[in-house]
Amino acid sequence: MSKVALITGGTRGIGLAVVNQLASEGYDVVIAATKQEVCQQVASQVGETWGVRAIGIGFDAAQSDSIEALAKEAVSQMGRIDVLVNNAGIARDNLLLRMTEAEWDVVLTTNLKSVFVLTKAVIRTMMKQKSGSIINISSVIGVGGNAGQANYAASKAGVIGLTKSVAKEYGGKGVRCNAIAPGFIETDMTHALPKDQLDTIIQGVSLKRLGTANDVSGVVSFLASDLSAYITGQVVSVDGGMPI
Repeated sequence: MSKVALITGGTRGIGLAVVNQLASEGYDVVIAATKQEVCQQVASQVGETWGVRAIGIGFDAAQSDSIEALAKEAVSQMGRIDVLVNNAGIARDNLLLRMTEAEWDVVLTTNLKSVFVLTKAVIRTMMKQKSGSIINISSVIGVGGNAGQANYAASKAGVIGLTKSVAKEYGGKGVRCNAIAPGFIETDMTHALPKDQLDTIIQGVSLKRLGTANDVSGVVSFLASDLSAYITGQVVSVDGGMPI
């Protein structure tokens, strides 16, 4: 029986790289993101490319009912969930004195509360299976903070605390939970930065380059696999050697 992985934010960037990485290794995949049509298109491409079962489910990461419906539908169609990758997230950057409560609330709800709700919705299935790997995508910003990103930093720091707590609560049930803290990765967000700012960032990275989505997906693959069977409650930085 093929293992099943559920990946949120799975239609682009890091999430899409994770989908393709796991599908290439034989996982059946559930691709979840905001737009149902896009999810289904990606699922069709992934299934055809890798010869696995792939389904797409649209959901709203800011709505608990939608998240719970995603988990229910995934289990209904696939029968099990072996790996959960909580990757969906947004940024609404602003200096603290200019940041509105709406900007704070939407980032904390989407980036942190969604991880809590989906983990809670999936973990009973994993407990029944007596196995499961939950991988939460945090950020180096959640470890070190960043000016103009108080809401994002708080949400990603919260993901780390949640990760460690889930690992302690459910390790005895066969469920592992780890986090990955990516640094500056080549995505739509970094492409939008001015060249001089990007050059300054790269100079501060030991490896002197931005990371790629595949740099992150390779670590997800490791944490999903039995190669990491004795690893839980950890935060793996994938940042090229950034000073924090």
